[in-house]
Amino acid sequence: MLSILSQSPILFIFLVASLLIAITVHETMHAWTANRLGDPTAKHMGRISLNPLHHLDPIGTLAIFLVGIGWGKPVQINYNNLKNPRLDSALVSLAGPASNLVIAIIFSIPVALKLVDPASIFYYFIFAIVFINIILMIFNLIPIPPLDGSKVLYYFLPRSVDLNKLEMYGPMLLLGLIAISFLNPGLNIFGFIFQITQRLMSFLGFTTFIF
Repeated sequence: MLSILSQSPILFIFLVASLLIAITVHETMHAWTANRLGDPTAKHMGRISLNPLHHLDPIGTLAIFLVGIGWGKPVQINYNNLKNPRLDSALVSLAGPASNLVIAIIFSIPVALKLVDPASIFYYFIFAIVFINIILMIFNLIPIPPLDGSKVLYYFLPRSVDLNKLEMYGPMLLLGLIAISFLNPGLNIFGFIFQITQRLMSFLGFTTFIF
């Protein structure tokens, strides 16, 4: 991320703004959905808010700038309050990535309708928002704890599966996957995510890619 600052300061600013928007809406939708499904824990903690300061994790934010990978402050959920804990926890988890997809689609409309000049600064801004939201959506759908995709996976697993073990070893597995991606370009999960992102953006109407 920092390398982009020297190459294109404007794009860097747009990417940072897009990250703030994407993470804030993502976490807010987790909290809002949980509240709608019966758990007001996140609401009482002030997490149903579009104020980025309520959702940014200091270490996660720093990691975004240093290594291009980061995270927001996790939304606290009391699954005992949910009406249907198994299904509702999956819905709460899906709410975050779904919100990123909605943002990407909405902001891509001017590009799909060819209302934006690909050489304009406005195109850079739209590109940054759509790119970041799609990246965040895909990354969070990876079915490894603590990412959102793991809760969706739990819904389809047999009830006999010990979820506590998955939660225990998931973060280590995720860190291992990230380490392998940096050490072995042939197994780079982020390169794969980037390729999917490009294809989705092409589908949404983007024909000029900044990266």
